[in-house]
Amino acid sequence: MRPISEVTFPDTLVMYVAGDPTKPVPEQSQQAFAALEARLTSMKGRRFFGVLVGNEYRACSSIIDTDESSELPHPTWTIPGGKYARTRIPDWEKHTDQIGAAFDELFSLPSVDPTRPAMEYYRSQHDLFVMVPIK
Repeated sequence: MRPISEVTFPDTLVMYVAGDPTKPVPEQSQQAFAALEARLTSMKGRRFFGVLVGNEYRACSSIIDTDESSELPHPTWTIPGGKYARTRIPDWEKHTDQIGAAFDELFSLPSVDPTRPAMEYYRSQHDLFVMVPIK
């Protein structure tokens, strides 16, 4: 069992690419992130999230100061803030097989809030936080 912490996440405006909800989440995430990144002029200074909205996976990027709001390459959406249970997967690129188990562990908590989406927060190329909303 991994350490779990409670964090407060702010409402966060992002641009996103939605996956095909009829496909498995790992397939959606690969396709959505490829499409998201392909149209970004730079990844520098951005925060990246993978958000589960029902069965739909959304690859998300924060909007940065140099983005022209009228010229964003993708639609925008606000990730709902609030309290989240969080666990960390270090060296996540080598351990993508652990992401599903981390979500399962967090979803087993009695305080899960089903009204908000769960997410992956790609803090760096090394650290991934798996986050599930709680009441």
